[in-house]
Amino acid sequence: MAKIKFPFTLGVASGEPAPDGVIIWTRLAPDPLNGGGMPASAFDVRWEVAEDDTFAKLTASGTTRAQPSGAHSVHVKVTGLRPASVYFYRFRADGHTSRVGRTKTAPAPDSTAPLRIAVASCQRYEHGHFTAYRHLVADDPDVVLHLGDYIYEYGKPAVPEPGRYVRPLKDSTAACVTLNAYRERYALYKLDPDLQAAHAAAPWITIPDDHEVVNNYGGRTADPKRRKAAYQANAEHLPYRVKPSGDAMQYYRSRPFGRVLDLLVADARQYRVAGDILGPAQTTWLLDKLKNSTARWTVLAQALFFAPRNPPSTDAWDAYPQSRKKVLDAAPENFVVLSGDVHNAWAARLDRGVEFVATSISSAPPAVRDDALERNPHLAFFDGRRGYLVANVSMEEFTADYRAVSFVDRPGAPVSTAASFRAVGNKLERIDL
Repeated sequence: MAKIKFPFTLGVASGEPAPDGVIIWTRLAPDPLNGGGMPASAFDVRWEVAEDDTFAKLTASGTTRAQPSGAHSVHVKVTGLRPASVYFYRFRADGHTSRVGRTKTAPAPDSTAPLRIAVASCQRYEHGHFTAYRHLVADDPDVVLHLGDYIYEYGKPAVPEPGRYVRPLKDSTAACVTLNAYRERYALYKLDPDLQAAHAAAPWITIPDDHEVVNNYGGRTADPKRRKAAYQANAEHLPYRVKPSGDAMQYYRSRPFGRVLDLLVADARQYRVAGDILGPAQTTWLLDKLKNSTARWTVLAQALFFAPRNPPSTDAWDAYPQSRKKVLDAAPENFVVLSGDVHNAWAARLDRGVEFVATSISSAPPAVRDDALERNPHLAFFDGRRGYLVANVSMEEFTADYRAVSFVDRPGAPVSTAASFRAVGNKLERIDL
């Protein structure tokens, strides 16, 4: 059999950090934008984990099989690692070696060590460059939390949007519907060097929003075949601990970070029914987790704007006020919601707790009324630039830095901190920069 060309074109990634291990990921794809370019057979992939980037002494290693049915993607569950520790990893296949990735395990259950979380969402390829990720890497987070719209399913517009269509898609004008189309869209995004660098720098925890499937879908509104293809491609390209089951995948889960933070990741798309944005089973799970959380901070991470807005949104928690009330009634003290979706940065005071909304990495913003803050006195901050959020969490405080880049229509944008806030109960205290 002829040797394959360099297969690690899409980089490496790690995710779902636990105190004793992580998931490490790669995909063999010598020709990623043309079906992957791999033979229709399984390939052995060796993986290696070490405490230094020279791999002088391996901490863990092994061989796994990359199967054509999974687009030759690889998900390795690495265990036996030390808590709150940095490790390096790489892959080998058919004489080729991947780039080196860096990851970090979660702290031990009794740890009170502080934590830095970078929060990102909404990275539409056509709308701009992913320069924000270059700055995110420099901010050195312990974990990256991605809150959805990792890809956009749209086809190439017949008439490109003026000032918005910065980077062209592949030739097709069709939206993603088939498994192959979703796979190639993920491949296009993951060829971006800044996105690859962010995956290689820290472990990620991700939750999809709507564009991983189709715009504004909720519950069973998306076609089952399309949903199945979308979930499979999503799972093939990100370091999850679970796999899809038919046209569904359980994304909601909890991730504890010592005594400092309980991270509750919720899916506000897949289980919607009339009057319930989370669905009965997920609602029961979330309320139980909220009522029993004992960490200093309890954080709900999900895609959609949680606080009420005037005028209200039909595709956010505004449309499900009873669901929001149940969450707030069950929320413990020191409750924080982290959100994305709206392509702008916001900060909100809740009846119990606060919400920090991360802006988009590149996706163009919608129009926002000039009097939005006046009409919504519980909203304390707005910024319309692209960027991300950095949360610094300790036993003493929870702070959020809104990081903004100056432009996305070309590479090289500088970054600045638009504002910083401290969570104090259900109040927001602005920190002088």
